[in-house]
Amino acid sequence: MNLINEHNKKFHFFADITGEAMKVYNKFHAGLLESAYESALKYLLEQRNFKVERQVFLPIYWDDIQLEQTYRMDLVINDKIICELKAIKFVSDEQRHQLWNYMHLTHLPYGILINFGGQKRLFTEWYQRYPDTGKIERVRLF
Repeated sequence: MNLINEHNKKFHFFADITGEAMKVYNKFHAGLLESAYESALKYLLEQRNFKVERQVFLPIYWDDIQLEQTYRMDLVINDKIICELKAIKFVSDEQRHQLWNYMHLTHLPYGILINFGGQKRLFTEWYQRYPDTGKIERVRLF
């Protein structure tokens, strides 16, 4: 097997999740609340035997002390993928940083940013976090 095929196979789950998100977008289009897309995507992914948790609490710590502030991740898939959903006109670095911060805080290896708010198409970006360095890079299929 060549390197391109190995790379694409390793990250095929991103394409699977994006495919289910496309079904949601094609049915509902832009204009709904983020929670509607979240609910529909969770349902479709579970039908494909993904384990999906919705609105997962993420506590914040200062050293060993848990602070009063918490965040909520939209979807956590198969205990390793953070799926951050948006229903906005344009994705900016602010939304990317939100996902990246969740990946850093949880040490989960994968993240996917999905925006259902675009008028003409669904927008997705896929990320991998390297455990040895903590570096996050965008993943692309070839």
